[in-house]
Amino acid sequence: MPAAIMAPASALVVDLMVRRMERALRERVRYRYVRPHVRREGDAFRIQSPCCSRKVDRSGGLIDIALLIPHAPGHWCLFSRNHANSTWEPRQQDASLDVLLDLLCIDSERQFWA
Repeated sequence: MPAAIMAPASALVVDLMVRRMERALRERVRYRYVRPHVRREGDAFRIQSPCCSRKVDRSGGLIDIALLIPHAPGHWCLFSRNHANSTWEPRQQDASLDVLLDLLCIDSERQFWA
């Protein structure tokens, strides 16, 4: 394959990470009927979803749900969105991506899916 057509390795890794997160989010417990979006923000990944409960956005628009930031090789930090203050709040630090995706998808304390 010519070099001009090949994507940089980092772009391929990012694409795989996005797909991995999207696949995990399809298995979540809350609001299974909406399709969340995973967006890259620098080294981080922001997860957005239509607002189903209408608590945050009465029109049901796209809202921030979670932020995943790589911390160290193999370790990540997970943040939830405080919509009242427009800030990100840390929920779990220094864990594997699989652990954080499970926490996000189960959301037993309703920290993410508003």
